[in-house]
Amino acid sequence: MALATLPSPPPQLLSSKSINIQNAPSFDHHSRILFSLKQCTDMSQLKQIHAQTLRSTSPYHPKTLFLYSQILHFSSFLDFNYALQLFNQIENPNSFMWNTLIRACAHNVNKKEQAIRLYLEMLDKALIFPDKHTFPFVLKGCAYLFALSEGKQVHAHALKHGFGSDVYVNNSLIHFYASCGCLNLAEKVFVKMSERSLVSWNVLIEGFVQFGKFNYALNLFREMRNTFDPDGYTLQSVVGACAGLGALSLGAWAHAYLLKKCDFDFSSDVLVNNSLVDMYCKCGSLGLAQQVFDGMPKPDLTSWNHLILGFAMHGQAEAAIGCFDKMIRTESFRPNSITFVGVLCACNHKGMVSEGRLYFDMMITDYKIKPVLEHYGCLVDLLARAGFIDEALDLVSMMPMRPDAVIWRSLLDACSKKNGSVELSEELARQVVESDGDIGSGVYVLLSRVYASACRWDDVGLVRKLMTDKGVTKEPGCSSIEIDGVAHELVAGDTSHPQTKEIYQMLNVIDEN
Repeated sequence: MALATLPSPPPQLLSSKSINIQNAPSFDHHSRILFSLKQCTDMSQLKQIHAQTLRSTSPYHPKTLFLYSQILHFSSFLDFNYALQLFNQIENPNSFMWNTLIRACAHNVNKKEQAIRLYLEMLDKALIFPDKHTFPFVLKGCAYLFALSEGKQVHAHALKHGFGSDVYVNNSLIHFYASCGCLNLAEKVFVKMSERSLVSWNVLIEGFVQFGKFNYALNLFREMRNTFDPDGYTLQSVVGACAGLGALSLGAWAHAYLLKKCDFDFSSDVLVNNSLVDMYCKCGSLGLAQQVFDGMPKPDLTSWNHLILGFAMHGQAEAAIGCFDKMIRTESFRPNSITFVGVLCACNHKGMVSEGRLYFDMMITDYKIKPVLEHYGCLVDLLARAGFIDEALDLVSMMPMRPDAVIWRSLLDACSKKNGSVELSEELARQVVESDGDIGSGVYVLLSRVYASACRWDDVGLVRKLMTDKGVTKEPGCSSIEIDGVAHELVAGDTSHPQTKEIYQMLNVIDEN
């Protein structure tokens, strides 16, 4: 093992002021340096320890390599470049040293790619093989970068080296595939596992939630409860799934479970409480959302955003704007882009045109936030619904990005309701078609309404014939209801639901009354 001094001040023996080595137990010299290392708190002290190690130990002593591995370990947290210099001067580093550097890269947002490069260098140059600790660190980097091809190769290497049944490695594989959106491959790894931990279930459930597979996530959660009790991570994912489905009773059960079973005061857990606020808002239970929010010792900006968006979604514009005013004036939070989406959405739902213009200008002028498509969409829809179609069109023409089909549809919808000109409506319909190649029935229905308003019945007939010729049918209305924790989706005219007979019997009773 060849070791050289890194560019640093001349080596000096450690003083008792820097590290309390004099109070170390009566060990051999290597053990005393290791004791000093465990007391180390900054790079200045670490460099002194490194200097003393270079000065007072033999590079050929069997304990010296362990000392350097520990110095590398500590420096990887404090100064990665220093750790890399040290690593490059160690001849034949062991797997722990390689893993230390790969882990440091995997945990650093700006060095994920370097984790993969180090792993490839390890395979190419090293005389040792990756172990069960190597693969999770590399897969973490692959997951962050959505590097599907590289991650699949790492998966193959793990199988080749005999780690196909390792729980830790398999959990990392599930997380990697789920992060890349390959839920079928994540589930395949999960199903093949001979032994699973709670983490295995949590990672797959979270993957389903992240990609909107809420029913899959909840079914997996019900299956998991036969083997494991859920922890905070599980319930945070379950609450997210309940928010996506509007499953209030199951979400409230998860909340009650947290209150009853968790052995910590989760009122200070901002992430869990934010997920509860979001869930109650999306389920329409704004009172409970406010109650959770009020119970948080230190709500963050995300907490405020959830509450503002919740009030806005359910038409409580005054409450949303009141919440916004309190956030910036009383609590001195600085709003972000998401905050203004909520505020503009509130103005849109209530038809508050003057306020919408005011907050849009405030976002740009006072807070220097660059508007994105969602902000423009809210204001365009607000103006168009209120009959200010020309102003909405002027705003669209000034947008720095290309309007999407949603914006064009909102303008077309306003024209159909506000007796806009036929020529303008036809142009807007063309823009919808160009923006969204796979158009549904909506644009045809809106255009036929415009023709009907102008008493151009022949054109109405032509639009309907065009729909028939293209095989376009009007999408049926859809609603969902949650009963006993299960979300039931009901579609107009559908008879596939297992309780269709009972549903229609009840509808007949309602009609008769």
